[in-house]
Amino acid sequence: MTRLALGLILGLAALPALAEDMAEAEREALRAEIRAYLLENPEVLVEAMSVLQEREDIAALERDKMLVVSQSDALFVNENDWVGGNPDGDITVVEFMDYRCGYCRKAYDEVEALVNTDGNIRFVVKEFPILGDASLLSSQFAISVLQLHGGEAYKSVHDGLITLRGEPTPETLSRLATDLGLDPKPIIDRMASPEVMAVIQANHDLAETMDVTGTPAFITLAGIMRGYAPLETMQEFVAEARAK
Repeated sequence: MTRLALGLILGLAALPALAEDMAEAEREALRAEIRAYLLENPEVLVEAMSVLQEREDIAALERDKMLVVSQSDALFVNENDWVGGNPDGDITVVEFMDYRCGYCRKAYDEVEALVNTDGNIRFVVKEFPILGDASLLSSQFAISVLQLHGGEAYKSVHDGLITLRGEPTPETLSRLATDLGLDPKPIIDRMASPEVMAVIQANHDLAETMDVTGTPAFITLAGIMRGYAPLETMQEFVAEARAK
């Protein structure tokens, strides 16, 4: 942007403040000069809007970083969450996910590849059912398995639910548990318990604090990536976090 263009735009923004110190003729002359320049050079407005958007994007990134720092314990060291990948990894990636979310399902292979090929990522799953009863049932079942049978059983159930083609009915969930060598009744009986529902509520509260309104969402200490991204973009996200 030229200095003249910048000066004119700043002058336009400052008109109300300047008006008190200018005669009417001077105010009209300044308005006319600014208007004429902008009509002759409309690209200046486009450039100015681009600069404004860039500043807003930077501010949003900084806001996300502050949110992550303020909620770091709830995000990264919550004993109610499943931890996969490398438990001693040099970086933690948190995913807010919903089993019935098409983009979460699409991201599943990318997430698996990211964690497995990197080898140094500590991966945390936040159960965040937001797409109705089927989502809620799936998360209740997964959390119940985690609480009763631990992380290894949870991972098997997690993989089964994210790739499940049918609806997660009680019958379907019971069959999934049986196929994995688990007794389905205690799992089903626990699904609506206060212990399970407290985890889901806490994750919803945390998501609201983090301004996470959809799935998937990925979080590191360096910031938040909202929505699906291909493997290459996720690798860049992790690399940027490591560089911080």
